[in-house]
Amino acid sequence: MNIPMIINNEKILVQSAADASLLSVLRKQRLVQVKRGCELGICGSCTVLMNDKPVPSCKIPVALAMNKEIITLEHFMKDEMYISIMKGFTKAGIKLCGYCNSGKIFAAKAILSTSARPTRAKIAEYTQNLSPCCTDQDTLINGILYAFEIHNKKGQ
Repeated sequence: MNIPMIINNEKILVQSAADASLLSVLRKQRLVQVKRGCELGICGSCTVLMNDKPVPSCKIPVALAMNKEIITLEHFMKDEMYISIMKGFTKAGIKLCGYCNSGKIFAAKAILSTSARPTRAKIAEYTQNLSPCCTDQDTLINGILYAFEIHNKKGQ
């Protein structure tokens, strides 16, 4: 099946079985920041943005990505919001391990994209299932709060 998609702002036509995972298609495109993790959609390792919403690419059949805009961490790393997130994470003492970066970073992006300052409880709810391999949840919450402050100061 030919599936038109927009991956990292590039229109492409992917040839794949409709039920293949978006993760497998992205890995075939040599997008190495999309990791194969739990394959249950909860660890965050395979997270991408689909139409600007974080989704676990391991659970998305590629047919559902037809004509959708997919952004991977490789591309998002060029965005100003990424810089704010990384500054916030650094301030909190987070040293990302490389395995689950996309889940943590795209969760932070989703939270930073809201106009209201998030509460600790809201961030905890949003990040509760992410892999804890390189930081604990309290430190991650602090990093996201710092990133929110840094990002919003840029806009002023």
